[in-house]
Amino acid sequence: MADSNSLTPVKKIMSKVLIFVNPDTTVHQVAKMMYEGGISAIFIKEQEKFVGIVTDRDFATKVTINKLPFDTPVKTIMSSPIITVEYKDPMPIAAKLMGDKKIRKLGVTENGKIVGILRAIDFVKYHEP
Repeated sequence: MADSNSLTPVKKIMSKVLIFVNPDTTVHQVAKMMYEGGISAIFIKEQEKFVGIVTDRDFATKVTINKLPFDTPVKTIMSSPIITVEYKDPMPIAAKLMGDKKIRKLGVTENGKIVGILRAIDFVKYHEP
């Protein structure tokens, strides 16, 4: 018999708050936004289309390691295309996708449009007593 959690759609645990910047925003500005907002990912949006995502991991692996200057445009370090899951997909599908792609954040889509973000920590928070 399937666990009832295995049928829970990702829309139940995703965040609907989407923070985005344009591709020419500097890595310094994005880092400051992430720090001050206590967030770990920001979407990159160009002409009403989401074109990438920048995560805290991108700063560690792309900015710090490569000693990029603070005025580097965020488009230089963004991950693109955005890996997504459909909002009605069950949580195990999202968890498997994260594991397969070795990522901790997914864009959540509805009818092809990004409507949320799902973070690995969301699974943990959902299962807390």
